[in-house]
Amino acid sequence: MTTPDKFNQLKAQLEGDLFFDNVQRVLYSTDASQYKEMPLAVTKPRNKDDIKKIIQFARENKTSIIPRGAGTSLAGQVVGSGIVVDVSKYMNKILEFNKDENYIIVEPGVVLAELNLFLAEYGLQFGPETSTANRCVIGGMLGNNSCGLHSLVYGSVREHILEVDAILADGSETVFKALSKDEFKAKLNGNPNKLEKVIYENINKILSPEENQKEIRTHFPDPKLTRRNMGYAIDVLMESEIYTEGGETFNFCKLLAGSEGTLAFSTKIKLNVIPLPPKHKGLVCAHFNSLEESLQGNLIALKHKPTAIELMDDPVMQAAKQNIEQNKNRFFVKGDPAAMLMIEFSYETEQELNDTAVALEKDLRDAGLGYHYPLVTGVDKIKRVWALRTAGLGLLANIPGDRKGVPGIEDTAVHPEYLPDYVADIKTVLKKLGLDSVFYAHIATGEIHFRPLINFKDPKDVELFDTLMNEVAVLVKKYRGSMSGEHGDGRVRGKFIPFMLGERSFEFVKSVKKAWDPENIFNPGKIVDSPPITENLRVIPGKPIPEYDTHFNFEKNKGYFRSIEKCNGSGDCRKSEKVGGTLCPTFMATRDEDKSTRGRANILREFLYNNEKEKAFDHKEIYDILDLCISCKACKSECPSNVDMAKLKAEFLQNYYDIHGIPLRSRLIAYLPRLNKLATVFRPISNFVMNTALLKRSIGFSTKRTVPPLSKITLNRWVGNGIPKPETKSKGLIYLFNDEFTNYNESDIGIKAILLLTKLGYEVKIPQTKESGRTFLSKGLVKTSKKIATENVNLLKDIISKKTPLVGIEPSAILAFRDEYPELVEKALQNTAEELGKNALLFEEFITAEIEKGNITESDFTAEEKHILLHGHCQQKAVASTEPSKKMLSLPKNYFVKEIPSGCCGMAGSFGYEKEHYELSMQIGELVLFPAVREAKAAYTISAPGTSCRHHIKDGTGKTALHPVEVLYGALI
Repeated sequence: MTTPDKFNQLKAQLEGDLFFDNVQRVLYSTDASQYKEMPLAVTKPRNKDDIKKIIQFARENKTSIIPRGAGTSLAGQVVGSGIVVDVSKYMNKILEFNKDENYIIVEPGVVLAELNLFLAEYGLQFGPETSTANRCVIGGMLGNNSCGLHSLVYGSVREHILEVDAILADGSETVFKALSKDEFKAKLNGNPNKLEKVIYENINKILSPEENQKEIRTHFPDPKLTRRNMGYAIDVLMESEIYTEGGETFNFCKLLAGSEGTLAFSTKIKLNVIPLPPKHKGLVCAHFNSLEESLQGNLIALKHKPTAIELMDDPVMQAAKQNIEQNKNRFFVKGDPAAMLMIEFSYETEQELNDTAVALEKDLRDAGLGYHYPLVTGVDKIKRVWALRTAGLGLLANIPGDRKGVPGIEDTAVHPEYLPDYVADIKTVLKKLGLDSVFYAHIATGEIHFRPLINFKDPKDVELFDTLMNEVAVLVKKYRGSMSGEHGDGRVRGKFIPFMLGERSFEFVKSVKKAWDPENIFNPGKIVDSPPITENLRVIPGKPIPEYDTHFNFEKNKGYFRSIEKCNGSGDCRKSEKVGGTLCPTFMATRDEDKSTRGRANILREFLYNNEKEKAFDHKEIYDILDLCISCKACKSECPSNVDMAKLKAEFLQNYYDIHGIPLRSRLIAYLPRLNKLATVFRPISNFVMNTALLKRSIGFSTKRTVPPLSKITLNRWVGNGIPKPETKSKGLIYLFNDEFTNYNESDIGIKAILLLTKLGYEVKIPQTKESGRTFLSKGLVKTSKKIATENVNLLKDIISKKTPLVGIEPSAILAFRDEYPELVEKALQNTAEELGKNALLFEEFITAEIEKGNITESDFTAEEKHILLHGHCQQKAVASTEPSKKMLSLPKNYFVKEIPSGCCGMAGSFGYEKEHYELSMQIGELVLFPAVREAKAAYTISAPGTSCRHHIKDGTGKTALHPVEVLYGALI
């Protein structure tokens, strides 16, 4: 029996990490499936010696280990009651690369997208590509035998694994690789490793008899079906030269591929790498009036030898309209097609590409299939199309209510020629059971992801799910398909393997597990001895979900708790800075699950769902986990499910403060705009005192930080002396929002903004308003924020319009009108707030709109050359865009703008000032932003619209960054 003392002893032996507290166990109790089971502990090994010690501990204590990478598995593969072994944090190095021999050796925690970024510099890639490429790891891909959208050309991981260094269940080490007939015999006869000898004897005993071979060939999935991932791949090993004349060399790596961590623990993986595809790529995005049309269109498209064909149906495309990021990626969609095929071609010449696209369109039209066939080319546009497709899973989580598209039958595969009949059969079953489903994904290789809408909170739907799985299994067997095409058996499909393969073939599968893992240490309950598919669900059927009266309006998602549940565990928040984007800054800096958006959502859901306290929000565990959410808002746009963790955090904090009171530092930061009003009276003294170490320590700020000084004159006071009138005929009236940061700390930027606007011919007025409320929102004082929002909406509703917009300088302040206000004000004022938000513009948005109208031209600006590096504000990236900033700064004809591919700067308002957060804020800055600024040429101008960003850049690099307003003002002639 495991005890805290035993875990502490193990912890002392490991170079890596070990946790057995409740919070970490909750974090690792789920994956991207519908299952949840509390593990005993969580470990993050640094090397193979750590793994051997963990295996030894499991053997001695009669428990198990669960290998885990990014935790994106959809079938519950990494959910279990043993010790989770997370290789993603430390065991993520590229160990060796040989360009001449086309191989690379990696640790199991290497992320696929990062691997391919490395290989791309040499014109190479690792072929199999999953939709989770930006966070999934190679070890997980091996365990699942992943393939992805280009499997039509590249196959699965099984075809690209050369060697695996593994630790066996007895703790011994071995290397699995291609073996000649003589080498195979040596493994059987002269092998000093006892367990390894048993493993080879076992497979030889299974595959040598002709009657066994006949059994396997008869009952395993159709070998023509490339996507077959049920049980263990003994049918693939049977086709090796050991057992089949003219076969390939024997390699146990082919069995490890798809074994879901149930046989051995991989510590080093040698991969085959291949050339990048031809440079001329294009996507024919064929629009169809029905799903049935697209199934026939797929068969026609396959004749033209595409590199990929992916299906998207109407519900997925409709869901994309509600996602900020993905709605932008619908640029190629015409009308509302019932289904679409994204058909990819790669050629050496543009002419070949165009000729094929024309020929395909002709064939489809001749067959009466489809109505629109745009050819999308260009790297950026193709990326956007694929981003729309691969976001499908997360987008489905946006469907309001408790009925969600659930994993289960989504991984079935049949040969493409059978798809029309198979889909017709599936639709018949769905109709009989009263279910709706979406249809999308890898149609070229016979796998469509069916996602029936099911509510696991309803016991009747749980029974329905079981019935559906059983009926679909019968259909898959009818077409000699595979219940698992790429997502694996796990907990959701393991129970069907005996039915699909037959009892005798399943006995072979069981004997493999017994030979490799006699004590059942490695990931039990997967493939063999799978528990019922309705056990260990995330929710307890019949148990009501908690309902709360909230300060924010969560009606769109049917309440606060359901807003948390939008996180389906897909792990998009686990991207690294190398891959790009903003989500999630704290994970990027630490690679820790508890600092990801998914981790925070899991903690919120678990503690609120299983709450036994009188006051539901009285959970220090949630408070501590949310403390490191820096409210960058990236999850609101980059997460396909639009999980707005900043909003969830603010709501939680207000409720937590109602129980425990508001901490002094949080109160001081929130009320800073009002305190600054008093401090300006004593400005020289205030500036001195605010930057003393004594004051910083007393309020919990880092002494390594410089506190922004108060301006010599507030913008309000400067404006009191009169705003200049336009020098020419007025081009229109705008209202400049005098935010709390510009007014007190950077009035010089506000003054330049006014002078710039009047010089360009605009009449400027400063409306009467309160502060934006950003400081209150950031510290969770939502009640006060609500009052501020209500007052500001009422003050501005009668004067702000499309003709007379509200223009803001500080992104976080002006975007509060667009982002938070509509969900903060009372329902009666909501539509008014939404309309106001539409006309609350970033300064750059206003200028860019006027440029597009022809009202502002380059003639007002210098012709001198200037190079500008732009760092966009994180909330600007999430709620608006950095494109207007780039366009505005590019207005002077010889101004050249390049955006730094950074996410959040790391300062995040007050976060980076707080002593316990200082180091993490600097780590985030060092990911991309600081190095880019340091490496910039001396003559380059650094620009950043966010006040916090500019201060962070100054503290982190010693360089001064300018607001885009300052840059453009400086370009006036």
